[in-house]
Amino acid sequence: MRIRCPYCGERDNGEFSYLGDAAPVRPDGMEASPQAMHDYVYLRDNRAGEIRELWYHGAGCRAWLVVTRDTRTHTVADVQPARDVAKARAVTPAGSASHA
Repeated sequence: MRIRCPYCGERDNGEFSYLGDAAPVRPDGMEASPQAMHDYVYLRDNRAGEIRELWYHGAGCRAWLVVTRDTRTHTVADVQPARDVAKARAVTPAGSASHA
């Protein structure tokens, strides 16, 4: 599988470390209930199809990336800097349908 890093260009996936699904949003640790923290840490969907994932380009620019990938075919549809995705999520009004 090849990943197109926005900074380094197309690279082999061996240069990257996989973290997981990019969709969960960490609850505020001081205000969150123990159940909310448990759900955030341990409960993940394992769905087939297109998913947004966090990858770290450790052997390159050391950037965190959000990779949109089909888990059935490993086809990479999009790659964005995680910083840009986080900024977009921060300006999205609460309750709207954000898929970041």
